[in-house]
Amino acid sequence: MSSYYPIFADLNNRPALVVGGGHVAARKIASLLKAGAQVRVAAQVLCEEVTQWVKEGRISHIADTFQPGQLNDVFLVIGATDNAELNRQIASEANQRQKLVNIVDTQELCSFILPSVIDRAPIQIAISSQGTSPVLIRLLREKLEALIPHHLGEVASLAGKWRDQVKTRLGNITERRRFWESLFASRFNTLVENGQTRLAEEELEQQLNGHTSQPGEVTLVGAGPGDPELLTLKALQAIQQADIVLHDALISDEILELVRRDAIRESVGKRAGAHSVAQEETNQRLVKYAQQGLRVVRLKGGDPFVFGRGAEELEVLKQAQIPFKVIPGITAALGATAYAGIPLTHRDHAQTAMFITGHCRPDGSELEWKTLARGKQTLVIYMGTIKAEEISQNLIDHGRASTTPVAIISHGTRKNQQVHTGTLAQLPELAKLAQAPALIVVGETAGLHSNLKWFGE
Repeated sequence: MSSYYPIFADLNNRPALVVGGGHVAARKIASLLKAGAQVRVAAQVLCEEVTQWVKEGRISHIADTFQPGQLNDVFLVIGATDNAELNRQIASEANQRQKLVNIVDTQELCSFILPSVIDRAPIQIAISSQGTSPVLIRLLREKLEALIPHHLGEVASLAGKWRDQVKTRLGNITERRRFWESLFASRFNTLVENGQTRLAEEELEQQLNGHTSQPGEVTLVGAGPGDPELLTLKALQAIQQADIVLHDALISDEILELVRRDAIRESVGKRAGAHSVAQEETNQRLVKYAQQGLRVVRLKGGDPFVFGRGAEELEVLKQAQIPFKVIPGITAALGATAYAGIPLTHRDHAQTAMFITGHCRPDGSELEWKTLARGKQTLVIYMGTIKAEEISQNLIDHGRASTTPVAIISHGTRKNQQVHTGTLAQLPELAKLAQAPALIVVGETAGLHSNLKWFGE
């Protein structure tokens, strides 16, 4: 967990103390001046750049030495000296007075750190490693600098100029957000980039005059098995554009962190032994939110059409005449087995693969165990650990050898992934060791795990 709280501070016309007058201090002073701070310097020797700022009246040289009383009326203090004892004194006196303090290159003495900044004023992007890896942050900043167009600052300035007018014309916050999203993705952006500010404002006004409310819609999104980097580009775009996300209980925190910050997130998942939301209630929520004009994402683990009841939800939306679309995801049978080094098919071991669920409808028909027990195929069983003994016995009774390799993959594709391997006869005992959520793999290809494993321990 991060120990720093990211924040942008308004230093305009606020006094700031810099102890030190060398080249390092000059860099800090320059950034403070850019933020509009009233800079006071305490140092015996000033470098040429700092001396010039003093002569120009841009900063104040208040003393040759640091005195604790200099901290009384400043907003923050930066220590930029090469005297370790003095730096510790500055930090101690600042902390006693509840002043923000930064001691250059001495993280343990800092109550705040200065991030690396990509500046597209008024847009600022700050990145930090909490002082652990400055070189890595420098490399990352170089990449971001190349990716972020310089004209975005002008785009933001024009948006700020028109913000009140847009707010007056579009009273609904959802409509305002959609207007800005549409505008920034339109010809307006190109006009700003080309320096055609007047035409850009005319385009903005024209789009504002012609803006119409959009109906709500539902997007059924497959989140994959857990690793956030397995999300498709379309899935990522959908969850970042959603007004509300209804997600399964097993969606990883890393994926939920990618949801837009001001979007509503509701858990509607179902887990054994825990509170769950009935499917009928989930269906009703999807309809209700869409009818309110919201962009709704129904975020499901894996793929929504593989044991995800996605079709049932779409049937309800169709009946209610709610627009919808589907973004498929990597199902656990593909993702978890790949991360466990278990191929679903192999020329020497398995020519087919079958996916089944260990949870069937109470009134459902009996599984075709004779078909499932055939050799030369890989059987992947979702949600089957609770019925592991029944599965093992039926497969053996219908012809599958008790020595057939099996694997149970828990938390597939995630950092805490675990793989338990053994034989079909051992499946009930393996299931007791496995953490949920877990996937059972039965077949000769499961025996390749020990040779092909590549992810995790």
